[in-house]
Amino acid sequence: MKHFHISTDIYFSDGALERLTQIEAKKAFIVTDPFMVSSGAISAITKPLEKGGTPYELFTDVVPDPPLEKVKTGVAEFASAGCDTIIGVGGGSAMDLSKAIRRIAQELDPGVYIPLICIPTTSGTGSEVTSFAVISDTERQLKIPLVSDSMTPDEAILDAVLVRSVPASVTADTGMDVLTHAIEAYVSTDHNDFSGALAEKAVEIVGQFLYRSWSNNEDAHARKKMHIAATLAGIAFNASSLGLNHGMAHAIGAHFHIAHGRANAMLLPLVIAYNSGVSGVTQNTELRDPVVERYCTIANVLGLSSVNQVMTVHSLCNYIRYLNEAMGIPSHLSEILTISREEYESHLDAMADAAIDDSCTATNPRVPLKPEVIDIYRKLW
Repeated sequence: MKHFHISTDIYFSDGALERLTQIEAKKAFIVTDPFMVSSGAISAITKPLEKGGTPYELFTDVVPDPPLEKVKTGVAEFASAGCDTIIGVGGGSAMDLSKAIRRIAQELDPGVYIPLICIPTTSGTGSEVTSFAVISDTERQLKIPLVSDSMTPDEAILDAVLVRSVPASVTADTGMDVLTHAIEAYVSTDHNDFSGALAEKAVEIVGQFLYRSWSNNEDAHARKKMHIAATLAGIAFNASSLGLNHGMAHAIGAHFHIAHGRANAMLLPLVIAYNSGVSGVTQNTELRDPVVERYCTIANVLGLSSVNQVMTVHSLCNYIRYLNEAMGIPSHLSEILTISREEYESHLDAMADAAIDDSCTATNPRVPLKPEVIDIYRKLW
């Protein structure tokens, strides 16, 4: 028996931030990054809170890939400020940190329920609707995926006004993160008809609107659509989990601090080829795995169907490579890392172990062996 459940209320479209005038909170604890405050963008959050008469405390100690120490600091400041509601505002790091703070704070005071509202300022992570969060262990060079219903936000507010000024490079990275979420959710061993429908719709929107959104941040319609796609993909993978692509990307981020969406984008065609068993010498008659049919369905959604399954999967991989190149995402880590190949390879053993042990990898459609993962990492160089 399978189960599909959405516990997050979603407020979206123009004026969605007005929802903050209606919340019932004694005092809100806003978790956000320093740039949101220094740029004045946080006023989009604080003004409706003030309008609704809700006092707030700002917590801006947010960094990329938030470490465990930031969670402890956030929990302490939440308690000392006398807050009863958490609002996570930002990209994945701010929202993941707010989710982890809520989880620990509730474990310390189990008799009190702490509402959590997440407001994304990028169109990518889907964290505003998932029970997942990624926290870093800096000492062990690990990204730790946390999964708990206690981290699922009660509300998500999607207002594209917050993403209109996002730089093109961030739009590219986060948009490819959406595509990776949708594809991995679609081929996950835990996929179902509900998650699949949401993933397909997310892929369709990405195919139509990601490049438009990247090429012109004044294209308000494209920005709105990508904001919705990120959440659709988030709901999909929250129900079905992800796969090896994310497990490997987490390890890359932990070792080399590459933006998560960028790492996903660079890995995606390599992992699709690995999962499907497609190579330059593959014959169409050799393919019998259902995952190949699912990749072909994704390709069809993107208008990439070809003469047979092998060519269709090749078309999907080539489309991803083309989209990456068009948006300035490199194909190889050697283009962006300032280390030698020898130094890079010295990390591969630990990275492969981390990728295989990553909880996301558990639902990959092909069970990866360590030498195979190392081979993919070598191809990425």
